[in-house]
Amino acid sequence: MAAEREMVVTLADCPARRVPDGTPVTIPKDTFVTITQALGGNYTLSFQGQMVRVDGLDAEAIGKEPEQLNFTDPGDGQIRESQVWDALKTVFDPEIPVDLVNLGLIYTLDIDQDRGHVGITMTLTAPGCGMGPVLVGDVEYRVGRVPNVQEVEVELVFDPPWSREMMSEEAQLETGMFF
Repeated sequence: MAAEREMVVTLADCPARRVPDGTPVTIPKDTFVTITQALGGNYTLSFQGQMVRVDGLDAEAIGKEPEQLNFTDPGDGQIRESQVWDALKTVFDPEIPVDLVNLGLIYTLDIDQDRGHVGITMTLTAPGCGMGPVLVGDVEYRVGRVPNVQEVEVELVFDPPWSREMMSEEAQLETGMFF
């Protein structure tokens, strides 16, 4: 976890997403930014008076150890469902240090091998969660790193509504919600 309010200078142009709407932005090289939070491998920064989120895969641009997300290409042009699930397990809720899969936020996963398309239906812990667009962007970015994925489409739904019973037992224990 990064120290609260750590000021750093970007070492390279750094891709980020504006919080909470998820709009992509690029932080130019040699820009002073303040890291306000490090959670789930991602970084929240203050940049030009805005809050932005930098994916842990791009952490090197802010002088941090980058997260590794490496998949072996099966060589047959096919998307491996297990690799998609592995990518989804690297996306964490910004407030709860548990990945989206173990939180029970991923409802469906559909792979169209002919188009290289991955369709994901997911929800949020609360319909009013302002981080929805950022989480959708995280899912698109991480799943897009899986070999042979050409397109990721995420549908955000609120029916059925999320409840703690959808969490894995491990996630319930980790968050103290197991009873």
